[in-house]
Amino acid sequence: MSKEIKKVLVIKLGALGDFVLALAAMKKIRQAHPKAKITLLTTPPFEALAKLSPYFNSVETDGRPMDFGDITRMLGRLRTARYDRVYDLQTNSRTNWYYQALRPFPPQWSGIAFGCSHPQRGTARQSMHTLERHADQLRAAGIWPDAPVEPGNAPPPDLSWILRRHKEARPVAGAAAPRPYVLFVPGGSAHRPEKRWPVEAFAQLGSLLKARGLDIVIIGGPQESAMARQIQKAVGQARDLTGRTDFAQLAVLGAKAALVVGNDTGPTHLLAAAGAPTIALFSGASDPELCGPRGHVAVIRSPDLKALPVSTVASAAMSLLP
Repeated sequence: MSKEIKKVLVIKLGALGDFVLALAAMKKIRQAHPKAKITLLTTPPFEALAKLSPYFNSVETDGRPMDFGDITRMLGRLRTARYDRVYDLQTNSRTNWYYQALRPFPPQWSGIAFGCSHPQRGTARQSMHTLERHADQLRAAGIWPDAPVEPGNAPPPDLSWILRRHKEARPVAGAAAPRPYVLFVPGGSAHRPEKRWPVEAFAQLGSLLKARGLDIVIIGGPQESAMARQIQKAVGQARDLTGRTDFAQLAVLGAKAALVVGNDTGPTHLLAAAGAPTIALFSGASDPELCGPRGHVAVIRSPDLKALPVSTVASAAMSLLP
């Protein structure tokens, strides 16, 4: 007789886009273990979003310890917790090492760590989109027998829980719009400039969409405020919300947006998952077949985003707008 699963640990440490995509697997894990106490091991940026979700009973944020003392404390806590099963949705060398460090009496473990109880076997996972890869992992773990693993078939993340929780919430300051609005995501990782469409191109597109009666709203971190000001200068009355929204507020904005235009960066994934018609811009630096957002999404690929014409993106925008 198999052991009852009462205590579950889910591990997900990565960037925002990866975390958003993993929400689909997290939902399945909760459905498979409705009465279990499920803990998420993650990093500080995702604590608030994870605590809002209906998937976890508790959230721990020291999943990427930086020194020996922190590593020792984290591993000691994992041993003491005596989890019945761990779902490693990170599946990298760091989390594989966590499994080995929990020997000689490790918990049941879903992942790719050598010797684990519920391994995801084969090399096909390396060429799967994140959503199908996670579905295949949960199929191997025995909790999703009919998991859709063919390309494009796994369901996207469901963010309806954020929208329900914020139905009565006051709108983000400055975000109330009498007209339909378009969300621009002109930023991205500072160390990956090749993944960004030039801010001048966003500004030109903003002017075109403004002329069609749409408001332009720019989102991102505080470090993207200079980009927002440059777009504002070109467009006129575009609104700058950079540094003024948390992940939940972004999802609410995305659910109500007429369109999103964004680089391959975490907020674009979050807005697409919230249901916004989305144009996702990919350079040759990443492959949307492996990590692109799903939903009402048009992916535009250009080996060099500096060479991507504004007219190409504008044409896609017109086809997605109501």
